[in-house]
Amino acid sequence: MAKANLFNTSRIYAITPDEADTEILLAKSEALLRAGIGMLQYRNKMAGKDLRMWQAAVLKTLCHAYQVPFIINDHVDLCLAINADGVHLGGTDGDIPQARLRLGANKIIGASCYNRLDLALLAQEAGVDYVAFGACFPSDTKPDAVKADLSLFDAGLKVPKVAIGGITLQNVRLLQSADAIAVINALYNADNIIETTQQFNRLLEPKNHDIA
Repeated sequence: MAKANLFNTSRIYAITPDEADTEILLAKSEALLRAGIGMLQYRNKMAGKDLRMWQAAVLKTLCHAYQVPFIINDHVDLCLAINADGVHLGGTDGDIPQARLRLGANKIIGASCYNRLDLALLAQEAGVDYVAFGACFPSDTKPDAVKADLSLFDAGLKVPKVAIGGITLQNVRLLQSADAIAVINALYNADNIIETTQQFNRLLEPKNHDIA
């Protein structure tokens, strides 16, 4: 799947919750895909190796049916095993150049940069395809996460900047400078996932970004 214009279709970057029930995870993820998201990341910190492999494989198939890039959180080995579209690396999840060497030039690599522009500049130099700043707002997923200043999204980086952490329909308007928003709870825990996703899309105008 092409890396150019990562968030051209939709600026919503959905991230899965720690869901053990694969049927529930698939049903909610398909609702997001039907409603129109730009990218899906598989993140399940509670899953064992076998469950992680199974859930990632079926989610990749589902995402590709909707022509949406599928990203693996942390696990380069898993990305390679199922031929996912890329990985997202946290601060302790591995070396970006090493990940690029293993994955090749065509895979997407994103990096968490928390509240630090210096990390984003280093990640950009190392060849990532996007960087993520957050938590932008208080987050139930990571209640102790550092707070990222929203001015980071105005930084002159060459790669897309993704906002993460506590994003809701009520505060997303404050993130117009971000190229995409990464959301877990406000989507997967919504009473009506399709309607909520469509509301997010209405509040966010797509941006075009070519990645070299």
